[in-house]
Amino acid sequence: MNFLTIGHRGVMGVEPENTLRSFVAAQESGLDVIELDLHLSKDGVLVVMHDPDVDRTTDGTGAIADKTLAELRTLDAGGGERIPVFEEVLDAVRAPLQAEIKDVQAARALAEVMNARDLAGRVEVSSFHDEAIAEIARLVPGVRTALVASLPIGTDVVDRAVAAGASTVCLNIRRLTLETVEHARKADLRVIGWVVNTQDHLRLVRALGLDGATTDYPEIKRTGRFTA
Repeated sequence: MNFLTIGHRGVMGVEPENTLRSFVAAQESGLDVIELDLHLSKDGVLVVMHDPDVDRTTDGTGAIADKTLAELRTLDAGGGERIPVFEEVLDAVRAPLQAEIKDVQAARALAEVMNARDLAGRVEVSSFHDEAIAEIARLVPGVRTALVASLPIGTDVVDRAVAAGASTVCLNIRRLTLETVEHARKADLRVIGWVVNTQDHLRLVRALGLDGATTDYPEIKRTGRFTA
């Protein structure tokens, strides 16, 4: 399998994260996959945001779960962009997606969209939550899933991924060890490193023999091909 470059929340290093503008820029830059994050609004809509609240990335305040889609739509998500819903991203770009479930409750809503639009081949579902991975796998036949982990990263994350039925582990490059990578290989799992924004991180990714890298910057796509 070729080395994958995955756009983190689009290309959040140069465009407002998790916005349609960021996703389109990621696609135009040639990144292989676009990563995004999903929460449920108060009225049960899949909205694309990373944090559980709107404070950091918009001009509003408060929890996403306490706001309707109409209320969320009034907020500026950066440079005049609005908070998108998942279906809008599906229509705005053609690239494969990696959809991260931030809220376990979003798994069922995501499954409904994926089944209705036959997205198992286009959308890989990721999460820090083992139960979200297991739930989406139960609800969407043939879906590919990835377990995400940050701190600490030991070989137990591989065992968790296998138990949840995941085919990939997405791991913090700053805490990733060769032992964990080797354990993942024995379990026949793909390994993606995040967030890879420097040449030093990219060299580490290559040295560890990872399958891909999640990045904030599209330049990684160009340099990744030539870095040993």
